[in-house]
Amino acid sequence: MGLTYNAGLLLIGAVVIIWVASAEVTQDIFTAYKQPFAITYLGASLMVVYLPISCIKDWLYNFINRRRLGKKTFEMETYAPMNRKDSGANIAEEEGKLLAPELGANIDHVKVFSTKEIAAYGFCIAPLWFMTEYLSNAALAHTSVASTTILSSTSGLFTLFIGAFMGQDSLNVARVVAVFVSMAGVAMTTLGKTWSKDDESPIDDSSDRDRSLVGDIFSLLSAMTYGLFTVLLRKFSGDEGGKADVQKLFGYIGLFTLVSLWWLVWPLTALGIEPKFKVPDNTKLDEVVLANGILGSVLSDYFWALSVVWTTPLVATLGMSLTIPFAMIADMLIHGRRYSMIYIFGSIQVFVGFLIANLSDWFS
Repeated sequence: MGLTYNAGLLLIGAVVIIWVASAEVTQDIFTAYKQPFAITYLGASLMVVYLPISCIKDWLYNFINRRRLGKKTFEMETYAPMNRKDSGANIAEEEGKLLAPELGANIDHVKVFSTKEIAAYGFCIAPLWFMTEYLSNAALAHTSVASTTILSSTSGLFTLFIGAFMGQDSLNVARVVAVFVSMAGVAMTTLGKTWSKDDESPIDDSSDRDRSLVGDIFSLLSAMTYGLFTVLLRKFSGDEGGKADVQKLFGYIGLFTLVSLWWLVWPLTALGIEPKFKVPDNTKLDEVVLANGILGSVLSDYFWALSVVWTTPLVATLGMSLTIPFAMIADMLIHGRRYSMIYIFGSIQVFVGFLIANLSDWFS
């Protein structure tokens, strides 16, 4: 495992923390402002801020490269010993050596997509990403964070088989075992019981908050679209993001969402899926919604995308399942909540599945 892979694992840990915190905040927001579409639209559209950031980054990178290349060329012309007869040949040869590592080291091996191609691909997959985010937020509006997290963790199964079908992941015994160990852990946490420290006996988590069938369906659909998007992202970006600028790609996804998907609120409202649209009625709620959009969508989604291209789609997906044991530990420490042994063993199995997937990549 290289440095980039390890950095991807660190990003997975950061995303897990942010996503659990954001899910709790989002559900608190829904008590006063139950607008899943508005929350999703704001969070996805805010990613447009990555476009000017990536443009400035490209300009600085090109500026520094030109300065460095010009300095090396000047030093070569000034100090390199040469005669008049072969001076032109030497300069051309040396400049070629300088240009190769700077501009074309990977041209023979990896095709780097242009800005136009990145924009076109971003516009194509933006609806899929918006659907994934909307289904997840709609699930939070209809059911508990625990139920949404558990059912969304089944995305590992979809990622494995979609990745194998599209040639982004190979099926081997270790990966199949990792997925099913993780799925078994998810099932155990579903069957497990939790109770608060004030309760005398354990009760089902569903008694604390209605586990709506609609919310569970939304969670499963979100897991499916998440698995597909993860594989498509890795396929387009290449190993370690070498084929495309992920930051620029998410910027174009934000731009497409901002200008092209706002109208979806009308058919969703007409079908009764979405409540009648309204804006937040107080400044404090505005600030919470905006802050949650920046941290829970703009920052965490970009970190997640990097973890996908720096590790593998399967490892990143199973890593997101770590939200289950993390949420459990947070509830135990902060809220004094208690869990049955089945739930605890299930959480441990989710973590074991993540470890098996990483060991498989390490040995391969």
